[in-house]
Amino acid sequence: MPNFISEDDIYSTITYRPVNPADLSVTGKIGTEDSWRARRALLLEKCPVYTDLQELIDGAHANRISLAVFKPSSVIALVWEECERKWDTVKLEAMRGREDQGELFSDEGWKEAIQQMPKLPYKFFYKFSDSSGKESKLQILDWEIGQLYWNCLKSTQDDEQVALEKVRQKYFDEFLKTDLHFFLGTTREYHGWATNPWQIIGVFPTPLQKQMKLF
Repeated sequence: MPNFISEDDIYSTITYRPVNPADLSVTGKIGTEDSWRARRALLLEKCPVYTDLQELIDGAHANRISLAVFKPSSVIALVWEECERKWDTVKLEAMRGREDQGELFSDEGWKEAIQQMPKLPYKFFYKFSDSSGKESKLQILDWEIGQLYWNCLKSTQDDEQVALEKVRQKYFDEFLKTDLHFFLGTTREYHGWATNPWQIIGVFPTPLQKQMKLF
């Protein structure tokens, strides 16, 4: 389990798991050769890639879709907002109640693990435009951006502003040089009714493919 988790992750998401994890087995390895060709084939060619966010919003409201691959037309900015630095004890108790009813994790050690996790003091967002020209702002719930922040904080001797700028450098300056896609998901709390129930649960910064020579 990663040592970063957001309040939004543990309070409002729906968790699915295999019926029997023992039935899972490793059958191969997907590398990064040839500009991530195998990864592209698995993640970008096996399912639709959406470019119009309103189409996804309408699909969520109609309860047709809750997970999607999305390609923004342009990424405008990576921004952050400071949030509470301590876990909300009321929400934690509510979550424990759900776990006691069998709605959450079956692992007995999850409560202790969550207590040991530092709470990320910032929320990160991408501002972007879609194929219709509409500009939107979605929160990034991918745990990797939180782990990156902690790593940068450590390397900068706890200088939060410098650490935040290092996160921006990675997720904006570097990722904008790639063929960037978002993995989007909705939460149970907001799925069917929120104006925009979607959040970024992962990013896929594939290398730009080289154009083949015609002559």
